[in-house]
Amino acid sequence: VQLQASGGGLVQVGDSLKLFCTASGLTFRSYTVGWFRQAPGKEREFVAATHGHSSSIVSADSLKGRFAIFRDNAKNTVNLQMNSLNVDDTAVYYCAAGRRIIVSSMRRDQAYDYWGQGTQVTVSS
Repeated sequence: VQLQASGGGLVQVGDSLKLFCTASGLTFRSYTVGWFRQAPGKEREFVAATHGHSSSIVSADSLKGRFAIFRDNAKNTVNLQMNSLNVDDTAVYYCAAGRRIIVSSMRRDQAYDYWGQGTQVTVSS
């Protein structure tokens, strides 16, 4: 199983950015895929996830309205649209996948089996 996260970069406050997570080596529609982020000196933080079977979406309360997650089972991708970025959004963003994750566990990083390498997002003022 491989997860490839991409789309990060350097943007200005208020800009938008779209991250891409492409998976291979798995029956994609059976997997829950989530996005997490980790800022320097901080713990890894849940961003959003989409459930494999039910397609339920769970998002961090603090990011609702700015971040949205989209799943395309035909392309084995889960994308993260980020709008109105601010400096606090600066972090390495990781996508992760897990097969047997119940909806109530989607926010827990320990529930995920596979992780991508991360993509850096830097928001400059």
